[in-house]
Amino acid sequence: MSVLKIKEISKIFAGPVRAVDNFSLDVADGELVCLLGPSGSGKSTLLRMVGGFETPTSGVMTIDGEDITHVPPEKRPTGMVFQSHALWTHMNVFKNLAFGLKLRKVAPDEIKRRVDGVLDLVGLNGYGTRHVAQLSGGQQQRVALARSLVLEPKILLLDEPFASLDQHLRERLREEVRDIQQRLKITTLFVTHGQDEALSMADRIVVMRDGKTEQIDRPDIVYREPQTPFVAGFIGTMNLIEGTVSNGIFSKAGYSTPLPVSDGPAILAVRPEALDLSVVTENSQGKVHRVTDYGSHGLVDLELLDSTRIKAMVSHPDLFRAGQGVTLAPRAIAAYRGNAVIHRA
Repeated sequence: MSVLKIKEISKIFAGPVRAVDNFSLDVADGELVCLLGPSGSGKSTLLRMVGGFETPTSGVMTIDGEDITHVPPEKRPTGMVFQSHALWTHMNVFKNLAFGLKLRKVAPDEIKRRVDGVLDLVGLNGYGTRHVAQLSGGQQQRVALARSLVLEPKILLLDEPFASLDQHLRERLREEVRDIQQRLKITTLFVTHGQDEALSMADRIVVMRDGKTEQIDRPDIVYREPQTPFVAGFIGTMNLIEGTVSNGIFSKAGYSTPLPVSDGPAILAVRPEALDLSVVTENSQGKVHRVTDYGSHGLVDLELLDSTRIKAMVSHPDLFRAGQGVTLAPRAIAAYRGNAVIHRA
């Protein structure tokens, strides 16, 4: 059993800059939780505090009930994989993996057994004698992962490990890492700013902003039921239309739709895939600006009458062209006022 508990953790740098602000999270045994947010949201600082590379200003962190808040990184039951790999280039693969075990005074026979086993686990069986410089970027990242796993940590920490790789390799490696994580049932905290990585890998996603939590939920819930305008705009593609509600009608620059909430300002949120378009010659609510054909679907960029830009996903992009007038018919919407959801349908 490996349970990570983070309670009311804050980190204040000189300035003062509050990088992490009273953050709390429980990561269950065997769970993969993704910290997702833009640059400067505090996600990497939080991960580094869990790994012992930064000291919290306040708060407590425990692993299986043991307080690790001020324990140095080499004495924590954690393994960290960095974006930069951080491998020793003057050593071959075997020595890179064996180094940490030697520091722990593990017997040579046990070192060989564990290194061979973890190389097989990450798909690098037979690569022990190769030097790091002879490996591709993807192979180096596998070695970095293996170096953490060979120490048999209770908690695996991944700090944007695929950011420097090309898209196809990134997609393949994240599938492999998820398979390994599930096979080992190792509790994992994973930092990324890539929505696709979070949605495809995580059991739960923590959306962070300015050092605080915006929403913690399963990936499908975060995508379909974002709790704040920030989450709605950050996860996937979302049309956020600022307008006014009067007598149950939301209006914005010639576009209107029923919205059963009290009068006042509101933000209407509509996913491109939930927005149907009809071409019209008069009484249009907007016009087509650009059509992009992706093969499997098309994306239509639209302008409302006040030049507000929104997008709609269509199955037949050949039916639309720039300059056409259209009407909009959303099939699913959410509405926000301030930082709260006021309607969802």
